[in-house]
Formats: sequence, C-alpha cells, structure tokens
Amino acid sequence: MNTEAHEKCLQWIEKKFKQYGCEVELQKADLKGWDGTMLHSTNIIARYNPGATTRILLCAHWDSRPWADNDPDSLNHHKPILAANDAASGVAVMLELARLLHNASSAHNASSSTQNPSLGSQNASLGIDFVCFDAEDYGVPSWSDVQDDGSSFALGAQYWASHVPHGYAPRYGILLDMVGGAGAQFYREGMSLQYAPAIVKKVWRAARQAGYGSFFPNEDGGMITDDHIPVNQTAKIPCIDIIPYYPTCQQSSFGPTWHTLADNMQNIDKNVLKAVGQTMVQVIFSEK
Repeated sequence: MNTEAHEKCLQWIEKKFKQYGCEVELQKADLKGWDGTMLHSTNIIARYNPGATTRILLCAHWDSRPWADNDPDSLNHHKPILAANDAASGVAVMLELARLLHNASSAHNASSSTQNPSLGSQNASLGIDFVCFDAEDYGVPSWSDVQDDGSSFALGAQYWASHVPHGYAPRYGILLDMVGGAGAQFYREGMSLQYAPAIVKKVWRAARQAGYGSFFPNEDGGMITDDHIPVNQTAKIPCIDIIPYYPTCQQSSFGPTWHTLADNMQNIDKNVLKAVGQTMVQVIFSEK
C-alpha cells in the first residue's frame, strides 16, 4: 500500500472488471495502520447485473503484505512479498468468473430477444457483487512488540462492512483467500461454520458436484480472523471463508509460502485455482 505499484494495480483491476461488463465503484478511505501509518485504501466494488435485486457477494483482498515476517530467513522479515497467492489468487478467480459471466450473458443475449444481462439461461434475476478489499494484510508483523487482537488486519473489510448501503442484503457471501497455493486443500473454516453453516454445506457440496471434492475435504480446519469476520459481525451478511489449511506444515498451517518471499508465481498451482474457480461456477449457476 501507499506505492505507485498499488495504484497501477488498482487501475488494472478496475479496467478488467469494466471490460467484463461490470459496474465499478471505488470506495476510498484513509485508514490508520497499527504503526500510525495512514493507509490510502481503495475497496474495489464491481457489480455484475447491477439491476438485479437478488445478489451474491464474492470477495477477496487485493493488497499485499509489506513484510515477509514468516520467511525462514530472518534477513527477509522486513521485505515486501509478491503475494501471488496471498492475495492475487482470489482476485484472479473473481476476474475469471466475471469474464465467464460476461461471455455467458453475451451468448445468451445473442440468441434471445431479451437484452437484460443474465447468467446464460440460468437466472436473469441474479446479480454478483465482486468486492476486492484493500488494507487486509497491513496487520502487526511478528517482529513488532505491539500486541494485536487481530483488529489490525482486514481494515478495508472493516470499513466496507460499516458503510454498507441501507437495504443491501445479498443472500450470502464467499471470501476467497489464498486459493492458488501448491498442495492446498480447503477444510471447513471454524468461523464460517459458526456464522454461515448452510453456505459451507452448499459450497462443499458444489465442489463434489463439480468433481473437486478432493480439494474440499469434509473436515474442519482452524478458526480464522479474516475479511469475512466484519462482513458477518458488522454487515450482518452470512459469509464463509475459503482458505487453505495445511495440518502437517511446520512453517504455517496456511502453507509454506505464507508471508514469505516464496509467495510467488513459481508456487502457484493452476489446478488449485481451477478447482476453486469451477466450484464457484457450480455455486453460481446452480443458484435458483
């Protein structure tokens, strides 16, 4: 955050969502980080089929960690990470979903008299809100003496959740976090089970139906403080977190590249990305 690269990335994501037929809103806010730094934050809100009253929320964070504070080499602890998995992977899946929806809508409209955007022939009254949260990963680093209760993370989501327009009530939300890492499996996250158990069941069933059940085992993982917490607690939108769990990884239960310089494209697995993306396609196109 607070870099030229951050602003260029913002412009690129905005351009791609618009290219795929979404109405885009940039929600800007200056948010104070744990160390007093004023973070120039922008949540990117892209609406597919904005006129539809029945809506689903899909979200991910798009900012990158300024410090590789979990890197095995302590000399790297103050260096920024590339963030290919945490968080580019979630945004990538959402952009691909937007592209697929746009293509399906265009194909449907070409063979139909209606000019209303739709999910192909599935549900013309369904809209999707893609929200890219900023300022998620500026939380207290492990090398700091500052005590953290978790509130230093997910600042963009906290802001978004406290500024939801009156009457905005999507059916549910799905948060995509670190959905491209090699060897990733997505266990049922504990806070998701607490706040939105029916949505967990819906998504894990969709994964099996799409043929990706091995990536979504019917087992419970940890309880995570992530962007879905303010969405549930403040915005009162039932939202789950699709996030990896590595039960035998010594470096981190989030996987060996979490908050390290190894979070790069070499450690992204296109098969994991596809498993999550196809599961989301199954969820969306099965919505009645």
